[in-house]
This record gives sequence, structure tokens and C-alpha cells, in this order.
Amino acid sequence: MSQTVRIALLGAGTVGAAVARRLCDPRRADLYAARVGRPLELVGVAVRDTTRSRDGIDPALLTADASGLVERADVVVEVMGGLDPAPALLEQAMRCGAQVVTANKQLLAQQGPRLEALAAENGVGLDYEAAVMAAIPVVAVVRDSLAGDLVTSISGIVNGSTNYVLDLVARKGVAFDDAVRQAGELGYLEADPTEDLEGLDAAAKIVLLARAAWGADVSIDDVQRTGITGLTDDDFETAAANGKIIKLVASAWRSGPPENPRVEMGVRPVALPQDDPLAQAREGANVVIIEAESAGRLRLHGAGAGGEETASAVLGDIVRAARRVVRSA
Repeated sequence: MSQTVRIALLGAGTVGAAVARRLCDPRRADLYAARVGRPLELVGVAVRDTTRSRDGIDPALLTADASGLVERADVVVEVMGGLDPAPALLEQAMRCGAQVVTANKQLLAQQGPRLEALAAENGVGLDYEAAVMAAIPVVAVVRDSLAGDLVTSISGIVNGSTNYVLDLVARKGVAFDDAVRQAGELGYLEADPTEDLEGLDAAAKIVLLARAAWGADVSIDDVQRTGITGLTDDDFETAAANGKIIKLVASAWRSGPPENPRVEMGVRPVALPQDDPLAQAREGANVVIIEAESAGRLRLHGAGAGGEETASAVLGDIVRAARRVVRSA
């Protein structure tokens, strides 16, 4: 038995680099060992180009052999994103008996039930807190903290990129097209901003929350989705004249009779009163409101994006996964 819990990291982008730095931070080593019951050891970081310098990562840890790295890990952490080669690597990890952590929301939205089933088949965990709203622990709240309650609805601002654009228009009077351009220049939007602006990112997140809340067999195709690309300056002017602010709101709710409930989901621009909690989300912030029968209304607010913020959620999942490794030893 290894004296450490061996961590394999797939991807070294903004989030991956932040995770690697924290795992290798000597100031956190004792903290992780105390919380897990055994020290954590980063055994490698899979990247496409091992010759490229990675800030804060020991070059000796870099490898282009992701498959080989997976085979020598107790916990495999996927932060590369995309639908290729991530699924194959996570499947390999599970079949090798490794715990899996991922921040890949699109992968989970499209293939989550299959991966959950594979994890159960191989007796391992699949943790994904970082896939929804970065540092805000909304998955844990919905899935675990409210497990004894009945969640009736979830709604929120879950995409910081579009919120930044809409906030520029509403608070600073920037023209919509100029706000999109500025957000792209500042790195809030991807080079191809379609996933954000058309609501695909928000749709993937609300699917994951609906599954966590109700165990619903839903997919991204079930989301009634309208992005913000169809908005015009006239829309914002009309909203402002009526004392309202336009936000891209993701929502999920139960409908139908109690004996045969349905889960419905939507992502769409909504003109909200200025005092609405969702209307008050500024710049890249995220906020979600959860309604439950016993708990009532809960509101979570914080950073929904960013390397360090997302790394916080990934590291929390790593600690949970590592505890399973120690318990099963």
C-alpha cells in the first residue's frame, strides 16, 4: 500500500495550474494529510506540450502520456474540458479502481448518467462540485445538505461571463455589442463565445442541479433555452424605463401532480425588478436561490468563475475522494 494518496491531474490550464500549485504548496501539506489521513502526492500532470513552461508546476511532473499517468493514480482529476479525450480517460480511471474528480460540465451534462453507472459498477466515486458555479458549493447543498428535504425549485445566475456583459449594459450604459467585445478582450468569454452567449453553459449547469435535486433523468436537450445574442439596445432601454434589469436566468422546477411530478428546466433572459436578488448580481458573480419545503428559501452567492475559485471546489472534491481511498485501504 502506498504511503500517500497519489493524484493524477489531467490538464494544466488556468484551473489545473491553480490546483497543481495548491497540491504542491508545503503550507497545505499537513492540512491535507490531517483531513485525509494520509499525505497527498501529485504524481503527474498530463498536458499536450511538455516543453511549454507552466507557472508554479515542476517540469518533472509534466507528461504527454495521460493514459499511463491514469494507471498509477489513486485519484484522477480531469480539468482539461471537452468531450475528447476526457471520457475515455475517466472510464479508464474507473476501471482501474481510481476515484474520479471532474470539472467538465458539458461532459457530465451529456454523459453523466453513464459515467455515474460506470463509477458504481467499479465501486468508485465521481465528484464534480467544480462543474457548477466554481467555489459556490451548490451541488453539495442540493444533493447532500437537502437530501432529507424536498426541493421545489432552483433558479439563478450561473454563468459569470454573460452576467458580466449584462451588468456592463445595465449599470454602465455600455452598448450591448460593445459589452460583448469588452468581455471577450478581458477574457470573460472564450474565443468562440457561443457556449456562454447562447446559454449552453448555463443549460449544462441547470441539468446537473436538476439531477442532484431530484435524481431526474434529464439532459441538455430538455432545457428550454434562449441565449442573449438576440437582445438589442432597445430591449435594455425598455427594461430600464420600467425599473428592471435583464439577466440570463437558469431555472428548474417540479410541476404536475405529486404522484407523477415532472421536472422542467429553462434558460432565458428575464427582466427582473431592481431589488430582486438575482438582479443584484454584479460583474462575474453567481447567485442561486433554492426553494425547499422545510428549509424554505436559501440563497448562495459568490464567485462563479476564476482559476483559484474553481480550484477551491476541485480541491474539496480531491479531499473527499482521497478519504475514500484511505477508508478502502
